[in-house]
Amino acid sequence: MPSHGSRRAPVPFVAFVTLLALVAARTAPAQELELDCLIEPKQRVTVSAPVIGVVGKVYVERGDIVERGQALAMLESSVEETAVAVARARAEATGELEGSQARLDFEKRRLKRAARLHGEDVLAEEELDEIESAVLIAETNVLQAKETARLNRLELERAKTALDVRTMRSPVDGVIVKVILRESEYADPPQVLEVAQIDPLHVEVYVPVAHLGRISVGDLGTILLDAPTSRSIEASVTVIDRVVDAASGTFGVRLQLPNPQKEVLAGLNCRVRF
Repeated sequence: MPSHGSRRAPVPFVAFVTLLALVAARTAPAQELELDCLIEPKQRVTVSAPVIGVVGKVYVERGDIVERGQALAMLESSVEETAVAVARARAEATGELEGSQARLDFEKRRLKRAARLHGEDVLAEEELDEIESAVLIAETNVLQAKETARLNRLELERAKTALDVRTMRSPVDGVIVKVILRESEYADPPQVLEVAQIDPLHVEVYVPVAHLGRISVGDLGTILLDAPTSRSIEASVTVIDRVVDAASGTFGVRLQLPNPQKEVLAGLNCRVRF
């Protein structure tokens, strides 16, 4: 008879139930499994204004299909638009550089003539030095004009970035779920719109723990849509929860359902058959 000191530690209840479920799943004959499920968007994103301000324009309405990067709304930005216009005019202005270059070309021609006259002892050394200095000054002016043009281009990019910051763009391909703020409303808090990604969709299902081990990542399940569509579509298992809910005796499974035509609506109840 075993002594008190050699008594084995009790097996935790959840682990014991899980062990029994695995044994039952492996020994039971394979059979079709059909469970309730729910179709949800892959993700729901609240689009916020990056800075505080008054909403100037909203380009979309609830239910509109949008693409990643598409402009959805813009804060009031008349000051930023004017700054872009001024910066663009400066960046496109070429008069200073062209004038400096023309002056340099002239001084170089004058130096060439002066060097010839100096070689013929017609032009004094001092006058040649003055013309050479004029060439150096003209070259410096050209460099300064080029640097000014480069800074003007950078200023244009900075102004365009400041304007673009006030534009809210869609982070995903999806559908507008909610327009939170309208024109002339103050964006504080800054949430303006809500976008849902509906391709692909997520199918959430809770499987009884007795079937633990029967479903693996990559397995296909047939999604049976409720009325009014009454269709069946295949989806693949992407997530199997590693924690069992002891209260309900279930574990979560997620399937990914392709929806390129956006025909399947998120929020529908369904059945999944493995």
